[in-house]
Amino acid sequence: MSRRPPRGEYIETDTGNKVARKATLVGTQNIMLGGKTVIQPEVMIRGDLVRSIQSSSSSSSGTPNNTAVAIGRYCFLSRASCLRPPGRFYKGAFTYMPLRMGDHVFVGPSSVIQAASIGSHVHIGARVVVGEFAIIKDYVRVLDETVIPPNMVIPSFSIVAGQPARVIGEVPEGGHEAFELRDLYKTVGNNPQPPAS
Repeated sequence: MSRRPPRGEYIETDTGNKVARKATLVGTQNIMLGGKTVIQPEVMIRGDLVRSIQSSSSSSSGTPNNTAVAIGRYCFLSRASCLRPPGRFYKGAFTYMPLRMGDHVFVGPSSVIQAASIGSHVHIGARVVVGEFAIIKDYVRVLDETVIPPNMVIPSFSIVAGQPARVIGEVPEGGHEAFELRDLYKTVGNNPQPPAS
């Protein structure tokens, strides 16, 4: 009878990422996590959807860049959210382009993200759909159940809602601290700390 300690719900990496054992990361060699990122149970990240066409500039250096999903620091992917790189026809063949996400990005539960890029300090609500090749700039709040159409560019400091999405307001001056996710990061994992009050 072995007396091993019980395995925690999360696997913690050397860079402080907390990945739920019940999350699905496909093609992990193509997923880059910046550190201190939380990936909750039932999250799916499709790192297997990589660029199929190598550009001549990357092949000359000898090391092709096959990052499908790049996530910054202090990001929080809520339960049952899905990140997949956007795809399109390029030079006669269907290929995927990388999905890049900045720092302090919160993705709400059951949201599907197929954006080309998401800036830093972005809050995406629950059950949001971000269409292919959409670009979300810094300090943006996307309200619950919003549908952002493909190729839409959302300017910095916007509040977005609707189906299809439209800008309905702007983040107030001084409201930028609300986007910090350091304290939320500490409340998750195998040894959670209660939120500081």
